[in-house]
Amino acid sequence: MNSIESITLDVADPTAADRFYTTAFGLDTQLRLRASQEPTTGFRGYTLSLTVSQPATVNGLIDAALEAGATTLKPVAKSLWGYGGVVQAPDGAIWKIATSAKKDTGPATRQIDDIVLLLGVEDVAASKRFYLDRGLTVAKSFGRMYVEFEAGSSPVKLALYRRRALAKDAGVAPDGTGSHRLAITGAAGPFTDPDGFAWEVAAPVPTP
Repeated sequence: MNSIESITLDVADPTAADRFYTTAFGLDTQLRLRASQEPTTGFRGYTLSLTVSQPATVNGLIDAALEAGATTLKPVAKSLWGYGGVVQAPDGAIWKIATSAKKDTGPATRQIDDIVLLLGVEDVAASKRFYLDRGLTVAKSFGRMYVEFEAGSSPVKLALYRRRALAKDAGVAPDGTGSHRLAITGAAGPFTDPDGFAWEVAAPVPTP
């Protein structure tokens, strides 16, 4: 089974981005950052989701992100599936913080249960076949709408969602051009998928 080893965001200022992610979400080893000035406009075609245990934790992480410089795309709210909101980090990445729980069961924490990278794709079925051919294993599949792959020991889950539906869920227009400003590292790579998302192979650890 192949899975994600890490994800890298291309940002204008890695120091500032690292400060944001550490302060807002407590992320460090789960996320890599590198300097890039590649042009991009509009929706970058993906979102990152943090799933947590209860609404109070959603509120705490959203508030911390806004205080650290994020902007609101969708205010926190209840829905049929749970409770959550969407923010955009200063570097432009879109983050959804959500829980399936409707009520709190204890005090708020900063514990993140799962990190999910959702790729917005034009044809879910075709992209699913592409990834199956590269050794990934399906965990959940809802026809031509959504596919989630087995994560194994990976700190990040990978899922596919129709691009327009993902943009709507994030509260942004679906149009966008230029770089995704995202790289995925895993044993399945290197390759570029049908929607232009690049996978890389991790650099070998130097021998002492």
